[in-house]
Amino acid sequence: MTLAIFGNRVNTLGQGPLLPTMVLCQPDAAKSCGACCGLYNYADSSRPALVRRLRKRTKRFWETMAAGERPEAFAERILREEDFSKRYEVIYCCEYLGFLDREEKRVGCLLHPAVHGGEDLRGISFYGRELCAGHLCPSHQHLTEKQKRILIRVLDDWYLYGLCLTDIDLVKTYFQLLSDRVGEEVRPERMEEEGLRATVQAFFSWKVSWPFRSEETGRLGKYFFDGSEYMIARIDYERLGRRTSPFHPLFLSFTSEFRSGEELDQGEAMIRANLDRFTRFYLEKKPLALERPCPY
Repeated sequence: MTLAIFGNRVNTLGQGPLLPTMVLCQPDAAKSCGACCGLYNYADSSRPALVRRLRKRTKRFWETMAAGERPEAFAERILREEDFSKRYEVIYCCEYLGFLDREEKRVGCLLHPAVHGGEDLRGISFYGRELCAGHLCPSHQHLTEKQKRILIRVLDDWYLYGLCLTDIDLVKTYFQLLSDRVGEEVRPERMEEEGLRATVQAFFSWKVSWPFRSEETGRLGKYFFDGSEYMIARIDYERLGRRTSPFHPLFLSFTSEFRSGEELDQGEAMIRANLDRFTRFYLEKKPLALERPCPY
C-alpha cells in the first residue's frame, strides 16, 4: 500500500481495491478529483493558477498545524489573502482543499480523517462533516462501471482527471461513439494496450488543449457562467455555413468557439481520426471469443 506522509501523519486516501461501487474522488495514488470542493470554479482555474494556489495553501495549512494553532486560523488567513473570484457564485470554493502528497499528484480535503490519524475535522468546513462524507457527484451514478474504470486506467493527472470525470456528456458521448464502432461496450482491460490507451488519452487531453477552445473566463465545458446565472453555450452552425455536427456534444464539452466553417471541419476531422484510430486498434486485436461465430 502506498502512503502519503505529512510530517508524522500518514494518509491512506485512495488505497485498496477498486470496488464495484468505487469512489471516484480518490481512486488511487496517482490522481484525484476536487471538483465538488469548487476546484474549477475560480475565475482563473488554469492549471498554473491552481497549482500555485494549492501549493501555497497546503504549505500554510501544515505550518499552522505545526505551530499548534486551530485550523480556523488557517482559514481566516486564506480567506483574507487569496482571490476568491468565482465563475459561478452559487458554488462554494472550499479553502481547505489542498495537495495530499509531496509529489502533488492528488488534491483533496486537508481536514479529512485519513490525513489526521482518524480525527475528522470536517465539521468546521462550510459544508460540514455529514455532507462532505455522504456526497457523491452525479458521475458515480451516470457513468457505467466500465467507463469509470477506463478513466481511472488512462488518466493519471489530477487536473485533467477531474475535468473529464465530471463532464458526463463528454465521457458518455465518446464511449458511445466507440461502442457503436467496435460492436460492444469498450472493455477496461483493453486499455493495457498502448495504442488504445494513447488514443483515449489523446482524446481526453483535448479537454485542455483543444485548438478551437474559447478563452472566455465564464466558459467551462458546455456552460457559460455569469455570476449567479448560467446557460448552455451554443454553436451557430448557420453562420458557419454548416449543418449541426454529429459531434456537437463533444464540441460543447471542449468549450469550442469556431471562427469559420473550415475550423469546424478541422475539428470534426480530428475527432473522426481519433475514433477511426481506436476502432482499428481495437478490432485488430479483438479476442476470438468476441467475434461472430461462423454461420457455416
